[in-house]
Amino acid sequence: MIRVLVADDHAIVRQGLKLILSEEFDSLVLGEACSGRELLQLVDRDDWDIVVLDITLSDRNGLDILKDLKLQRPKLPVLILSMHSEDQFAVRSLKAGASGYMTKENVPEELVKAIKKVLGGGRYVSATLAEKLAFELDAQVRPPHEALSDREYQVLRMIASGRTVSEIAEELALSVKTISTYRARVLEKLRMKTNAELTHYAIRNSLV
Repeated sequence: MIRVLVADDHAIVRQGLKLILSEEFDSLVLGEACSGRELLQLVDRDDWDIVVLDITLSDRNGLDILKDLKLQRPKLPVLILSMHSEDQFAVRSLKAGASGYMTKENVPEELVKAIKKVLGGGRYVSATLAEKLAFELDAQVRPPHEALSDREYQVLRMIASGRTVSEIAEELALSVKTISTYRARVLEKLRMKTNAELTHYAIRNSLV
């Protein structure tokens, strides 16, 4: 028997994952969470073999939830499931403790394979991402945005998406002053001066 906990704020996605896994595993216990808060409660209450976590839940950022999960249950494998391309979050997810990262468009073909690999103690990444990581390791080349903290990276993406400092502060439940500080750090680290430059950089590097 395997116990899989799926965290996604869309019921249709959870049902689709359940159908795929039920066809593959004869003995399956599948838990469902629609928010980060519910996910952490279920992880605290019950034992699970693996968590399948959407990186964009409605109440909290997936990377923040992942870090809390690893503090709560360090050995619990977490497979990140995302609508975002690998370029945007995969490396950060793996560094934060995820055992794998896959995009939702690859779920029908890759979900079972990914879960089996992670349950076997391995890490799951696509062939494309594996090649990219190998190239960067060989070349020792890292794009500037990878030097940003997770919060700075989040603020960069939100600015590039057209949100104002006030809107970002409200969404992240932080002060305008704090967001302005993050913005200033991002500008400094990327050696830029304006939001327009940040937006152009984010688009050029497929971050939004």
